[in-house]
Amino acid sequence: MDTRNLEKTAIKIQSWWRGNMVRRTLLHAALRAWVIQCWWRSMQAKMLEQRRRLALRLYTCQEWAVVKVQAQVRMWQARRRFLQARQAACIIQSHWRWHASQTRGLIRGHYEVRASRLELDIEILMT
Repeated sequence: MDTRNLEKTAIKIQSWWRGNMVRRTLLHAALRAWVIQCWWRSMQAKMLEQRRRLALRLYTCQEWAVVKVQAQVRMWQARRRFLQARQAACIIQSHWRWHASQTRGLIRGHYEVRASRLELDIEILMT
């Protein structure tokens, strides 16, 4: 064989080897980039899930706070209505008792305290 043919053959083998090595290096780099991208996407998904849970927890706390405030206001309103009704009932009862005492009769009397005993004289008039 000729040296020139040998050189061409050596150059072809070297270029084939270099091409394989470059393709292999590029494949390894692509695989590493793919692994990094997969890791980054999983981290983004985790962070998004954490933010979603935090937002949900905050929303739940706000909703419970609103419910508690509404319950307090309703309780205050119900208590106020109850107290008004109780006061109205007391007024009605006192007026009724006064009216009943006026229509049933009059109680008149006088008393004297003497040294050892109490003398009581009561007169009930029915009208």
